[in-house]
Amino acid sequence: MSAALRGLYALADTELTPGPRLVPAVEAAIRGGARLVQYRDKSRDAARREREARGLLELCRGHGVPLIVNDDVELALLLGADGVHLGKDDADPATARVRLGPRTLIGISCYDSLERAVAAAQAGADYVAFGSFFPSGTKPHAARAPAGLLADARRRLSIPLCAIGGITPGNGGELVKAGADMLAVIRGLFGAEDVAAAAKAYARLF
Repeated sequence: MSAALRGLYALADTELTPGPRLVPAVEAAIRGGARLVQYRDKSRDAARREREARGLLELCRGHGVPLIVNDDVELALLLGADGVHLGKDDADPATARVRLGPRTLIGISCYDSLERAVAAAQAGADYVAFGSFFPSGTKPHAARAPAGLLADARRRLSIPLCAIGGITPGNGGELVKAGADMLAVIRGLFGAEDVAAAAKAYARLF
């Protein structure tokens, strides 16, 4: 599973890929080279969330690509998903590990904080995510992280590092050079007219 934690990390946000567009868009991203997929839905429609996530899990399993559930430990457990991604207001990684078991991937958003990343790694996180590195249409008010944070994290951490926030094929290469193992992309991927071609452009950075 750890081999999947390098390359393009496709964050499928249901605001950009609603309803019947979700699975085809994610399939196109995988065809283009996405190595990891996250289901990201901020609504409270539990039945729809479960249905959509199950559909994505079936797709991802068919392509040998792990599916991560954003924010929701219980949904990840219910589905038997490959992992969960947690922010500062979600469950802590140690609690999630107890609930999900040793094989489930746990990713933690660390924003612009190296100390939060160190603590997450010590608590058993499988990867940490930093950002926003560039202005982001998805989270315009997100904390901005300097590229040098990746180099600092690389010196202190042995787990994979993910970069997020306003990343394009034009600026993502500098983050990979700085130490990012993964580039997490929402709008630059699923907002593109040709999702597969966009994914290929990101994948080439690795």
